[in-house]
Amino acid sequence: MKKVALGIDIGGTNTAIGVVDQEGDVLSKTSIPTPKDGNVDSYVASIAATVRELLAGLKGMVDCEGIGIGAPNANYYTGNIEHAPNLAFKGVVPLVSLLKSAMPEMRNIALTNDANAAAMGEMIYGGAKGMKNFVMYTLGTGVGSGIIVNGDLVYGHDGFAGECGHTMLVPGGRACGCGINGHLEAYCSAGGMKRTAFELLAYYNATDSLLANKSYNDLESKDIYNAAVQGDKIALKVFEITGDYLARGLADTIHHTSPEAIFLFGGPTAAGDILFNPIKEKLEGYLLATFKGKVKILPSKLKLGDAAIVGASSLVWKEVEKA
Repeated sequence: MKKVALGIDIGGTNTAIGVVDQEGDVLSKTSIPTPKDGNVDSYVASIAATVRELLAGLKGMVDCEGIGIGAPNANYYTGNIEHAPNLAFKGVVPLVSLLKSAMPEMRNIALTNDANAAAMGEMIYGGAKGMKNFVMYTLGTGVGSGIIVNGDLVYGHDGFAGECGHTMLVPGGRACGCGINGHLEAYCSAGGMKRTAFELLAYYNATDSLLANKSYNDLESKDIYNAAVQGDKIALKVFEITGDYLARGLADTIHHTSPEAIFLFGGPTAAGDILFNPIKEKLEGYLLATFKGKVKILPSKLKLGDAAIVGASSLVWKEVEKA
């Protein structure tokens, strides 16, 4: 019988749930709506029913070790989701204890934020196998990060360590979604890249750019990538600038943690060398001599479509290891 873990990724609109084996393969998956009314009890009941339905479909073939959950503002220490701005739940939600009550048959249930789950997934299933010290940066709507030191996730004293996306990059700069100006996230997220594109379009009066006819609400990071592939100067400059900003942030992370590697995950990384080359070119100039040439900058090896589920499920194997 194959040992498996459940991975649950809680998003603002939908909650993805999947059964994952020890090789990181998703055997079965589905999704349910994340409630807009903030009704936690009905949500927990829906998760429990969905989990049991998935496992029933694999009855006799799998042995489930538990559930790992990735969610915004999730605290591994307490098992709570705390004041998540993009979820309808108010205040502090004791999700792990509620799920344990609803599914007492589950041997392990663990919760952390989505970037931490991605880092753990990279270590258990991906390119960081065998590494004890590395950092994962997730680039998307925001910029998240998970820090692994000596084989363990760094949570800090309160469970919320590892917010590299909120490194102060440009004092007094762009407004970040958190309400503070100048954070890395405001420049290197997908939205940050869009803001850079419009600044460049205006600065150069680039009416001939492939991006010039896009409205602000319509432009997406993939449009910038598509234009860059076609040699559009504005799009290429966006990646150059974004790579430089990321290099500055990564340099701080390297100075703080001395990792073997930093993995980048998320939509913008699909640009490959268009993004990675400027990062690598600029990074060495921001590092102390002690660190030059030592840290690999690598794309994540997690499958983009299933990464959130797979990453969350990896928490279970860490719990089994500690037991």
